[in-house]
This record gives sequence, structure tokens and C-alpha cells, in this order.
Amino acid sequence: MPSDDSVGRQQGVLADWNDDRGFGFITPAAGGSRAFVHVSAFPRGQRPVTGCEVTYAEVRDERNRARASEVRYVGAVPASRAGAGGIPLALATAALFFTLLVGLLVLDEVPVVLVAAYGLFSGVAFLMYGADKSAATQGRWRTSESTLHTIALVGGWPGALVARRVFRHKTIKQPFRTIFWGTVIANCVALAWFVYEAPVTLP
Repeated sequence: MPSDDSVGRQQGVLADWNDDRGFGFITPAAGGSRAFVHVSAFPRGQRPVTGCEVTYAEVRDERNRARASEVRYVGAVPASRAGAGGIPLALATAALFFTLLVGLLVLDEVPVVLVAAYGLFSGVAFLMYGADKSAATQGRWRTSESTLHTIALVGGWPGALVARRVFRHKTIKQPFRTIFWGTVIANCVALAWFVYEAPVTLP
């Protein structure tokens, strides 16, 4: 049906959704122009996904363009490719890496300051991704992608890896993904060189 039982509400499909920026467009079932929709119009607890059916109240912005408000889901929401399913794998990868670092520390292959630096940069990276996701959905000033890549390159990639899944941020966009994994590889190569070619003497 093109509309639900509530007076003034319409039914449609979320035909286009940008999860990184927190907005998209709904195609009304009854036909007509698409309605812009912001993430704040959706109920809390479940992120919007392209293809989900919704009902909404249509309002007009200052330029008389259609905008959806008070959005409600119709039936089950399709699973997102960038959903929470990747969180366990990201956590396991980060935990495995830090386990390796602790092992190298026990073997006197790396100094404790290096392990602490990885922990610190990972924490900073996690907070930066969270702040950038919040800024994207609220239309505020964003953290540059070069800054996110830099914190990953210097050792914050485990925290960034987890944050990307937790906040569902920067998980699909290209070339960000390719560059991100390039920073991970570069950091791991640098760590391997440090361990095998530039050993440190610990007290």
C-alpha cells in the first residue's frame, strides 16, 4: 500500500543511503519526487540500510523540497554489509596483534614504550573515528582522511580497525579502504624491520 493507517504519512523505500554522511533519499511508493532523509529522522537502535521499506511524514524545507521526518521501519530491516557482523573479527585481529606485541616484549625484542605507543595511538584512533562519524551525521566539521590515515600508519590501525566496524564508518568508501589497508601493511612491515634488523638492548 502507498500509505499506512496514520493520516498524512507515506510509505516508500530507502533507495539511496550514504551511511558515512548519515543521509539519503526515500522513493515514495505512490510515485513522485524522492524525499531527502537524515539519520536523525530514524528511530534509534538500528542503522538505516538501502532497500528497507519505511513510512514517513513528509515536510518541506526552506526551498520547498520534500524532506522525510518521523521515519518508521516496515517489517525487518535488511542486514547491512557494513554491519556489526565484522566487529568480532576486528576485535580478534586487534587482540591477536597486541598478543604478538606482548610476546615480543617478553622476549626482549621490543621496548615497553613501543607497546604503550601502539595502545595509545589505537585509543586515539578509535576516538577520532567516533568523533568523525558523529560529525558526519550532524553536519559538523570533519576530520580529514589524511589525518585518519596518519594515525593508522603510526600505530593506531588496531583501534581504527575496530572503530570502523563499531561506528560503521569508512567501511565501504573507496579509495579510503585501499589506503587504510596500505597503512596497515606499511606499519607491520616497519615493525618487522624494527624487530629483525634494528634490535634494541633492554636493561
